[in-house]
Amino acid sequence: MVAVRIRSTADAEPFFVEARPLGTVDGWHWWEAPLPVANPRTGYRWMLTLSGNRVVWLNQAGLSAIETRDSEDFALVADNPPPSWLPGAVMYQIFPDRFARSATADRRPVPSWALPAAWDDPVDPVSPARTRQFYGGDLDGIREHLDHLVDLGVTVMYLTPVFPGSSNHRYDASTFDHVDPVLGGDAAYAGLIAAAHDRGIRVIGDLTVNHSGDGHDWFRAAYGHPGAAEEDFYYFTDDANTQYTSWLGFPSLPKFDWASSELARRFVDGPDSVVARWMHPPFSLDGWRIDVANMTGRRRAEDRNAVVRRAIRRTMTAVNPDTYLVAESTADATHDLQGDAWHGAMTYVPFTRPLWNWLGETSTTPYRNAQGETVAAPWYFGQPVAQIPRFTARQFVETHNRFLSGIPWSVRLGTMNTLDSHDTARFATHADAAVIPLAVGLSMTLPGVPVVWAGDEFGEQGVDGEMSRTPMPWHRVDEPGRAARFALYRSLVAVRRDHHVLGDGGLRWVHVDDNAIVFLREGEGESILVLAALGDVVVDLDPVVLAGARSATSVFGDAALAFDESGGAALTASGPVFAAWSLPGVAAPHRASDGAAVLDRTIRSNG
Repeated sequence: MVAVRIRSTADAEPFFVEARPLGTVDGWHWWEAPLPVANPRTGYRWMLTLSGNRVVWLNQAGLSAIETRDSEDFALVADNPPPSWLPGAVMYQIFPDRFARSATADRRPVPSWALPAAWDDPVDPVSPARTRQFYGGDLDGIREHLDHLVDLGVTVMYLTPVFPGSSNHRYDASTFDHVDPVLGGDAAYAGLIAAAHDRGIRVIGDLTVNHSGDGHDWFRAAYGHPGAAEEDFYYFTDDANTQYTSWLGFPSLPKFDWASSELARRFVDGPDSVVARWMHPPFSLDGWRIDVANMTGRRRAEDRNAVVRRAIRRTMTAVNPDTYLVAESTADATHDLQGDAWHGAMTYVPFTRPLWNWLGETSTTPYRNAQGETVAAPWYFGQPVAQIPRFTARQFVETHNRFLSGIPWSVRLGTMNTLDSHDTARFATHADAAVIPLAVGLSMTLPGVPVVWAGDEFGEQGVDGEMSRTPMPWHRVDEPGRAARFALYRSLVAVRRDHHVLGDGGLRWVHVDDNAIVFLREGEGESILVLAALGDVVVDLDPVVLAGARSATSVFGDAALAFDESGGAALTASGPVFAAWSLPGVAAPHRASDGAAVLDRTIRSNG
């Protein structure tokens, strides 16, 4: 190594600072450089000058012999820190109508829109039952099963909307001022959150800031009433206020116009807003998941997304800065996820879809869609495919890196690693049982927040988003197959919980080929070595790559880590396999200052 420099872009102008060598430990050469921070988001990369005047650049996309894009630089975000509890989070998603039904639910009237169903009835995918089939799960039912979440080991509970609507999903809110009485109302919500907090479980709400339902108080006040105070809340397109823009053309979901300052005041901005109200006692929500965040504030030439998201976060910070704001985004979210508001995203692009591509197998079971038509092609995230596209392990890693390399590390750690959700088919529908440990294990060990969609821990299946919303099989959880699946999930959640480096440690890819991936999550106190392979695997590793590996202890899986006389390491296993080992933490030279450090062979700073 001839020279090491750090390149940053204060005020969008490149600056270079010389790094100084700190020393060598375990065969790794460490360098340090000060990073000037002039902006809320500071991008930086490493410039490595080698013999022969060769230059190599290192950023979040990896090593490059040609100059790299600023958008893929490491990024230090100086404001909007994530909540202190996020690195240890394991999230559990609940669809309230389908989780559990308390005895008090029997005493509540069935809503007028509902088509009642018994708990054992199959989910009906055909409209109108698709959105109106009503099982009657409620908040007291969730509260009665909190011990299940404790047993599983999750630390965060995310509930889809609890506000009144005219559907079982409640994304068509008729008000944001109170909890749906069918779920038990405000008192049941406050009681559930308090009981969850008593068990060490935080609670995240779900808010639709892109649209309301057409039964919402604000919309009814403006619909057909020109001059109403609320008419600017929506995009009315005729003088009579009877034609309007809606989400994806669904008239039941009129879209909000965020040019309205009064809408912002009532909904997201300030102490009297909807966002603030539910974060205050007696509710004290720990965060919000924002539905359709990618479309919020965007219409044709208008783009007020940043204004809305920053207002939401500003309001949350004023109430409780130690809270979590996560955005739903169904496509590439890089542009929005730069640390100014969102702490992460519920997105399927960097993890979920490529994981299905690598580990999934297309189910050939026909199913019915909302129109009652029989469909043979699999549901695949809205994409028109005859089969789920197949990836190698290498392509999984390439896709994962491509869609995360432009996101600051702190935001990447807050982005959700979902195998599936209430909007997707269940992963288990398109996967052999033998690959479930790989999928769950990767969700628990790669950077990000692991998420369990209620029912996955019992092996539930579903061919599309509606059919995945199956009532929880509480009366069948002791069946051998379901019990074994639950034990697997509980074990892998424990790996995540027991090894804190999986929440906040760095990431280093150690080996990638078409069949297997090997990576390290590294920290000062501990490192975790992970192997995931679809087939049989033999991987030889340079001894320097795994410093301290002779002290490794297995924490999960059936694989061998062996050493030869020269100190080289070999990983062997029969596939499919997911395995992890605990290694000693990274040994670094004494640091004279708090600068980023680069190794001669690879990087241990992840921004």
